[in-house]
Amino acid sequence: MAIVVGYVPRPEGRAALDRAIEEAALRGSRLVVLNVSRGDALVDPRYAGADDWDAVKAQLEASGVEHEVAQAIEARDPADQLLKVAEETNAELIVIGLRRRTPVGKLIMGSAAQTVLLEADAPVLAVKAPK
Repeated sequence: MAIVVGYVPRPEGRAALDRAIEEAALRGSRLVVLNVSRGDALVDPRYAGADDWDAVKAQLEASGVEHEVAQAIEARDPADQLLKVAEETNAELIVIGLRRRTPVGKLIMGSAAQTVLLEADAPVLAVKAPK
């Protein structure tokens, strides 16, 4: 079993990664870090470039938790890909980051986060970035 975290190179992604590392250490679980994008930072802010991945890998190595990183560069929906990896790894927990929203934005949660929360078979921990 593993903990799966959806990583994006933004504050909410870093907050999710930090919390996922804590959970993996507490549970003695393997951590799977997944970044899903179309593969171009100019058009997709979810894309984790080489510098981002280097920082993630350094943080994981320093944490001492068993881990693997994966980047799915395709047009597939990020939520679907995260749910697929969670199913393949028999995830005991999925960790996602949520961004802060305006009052109007709060009426509709991000579609990827909503899909994961509603369709995941494993418990989902939603994390907000610090202010």
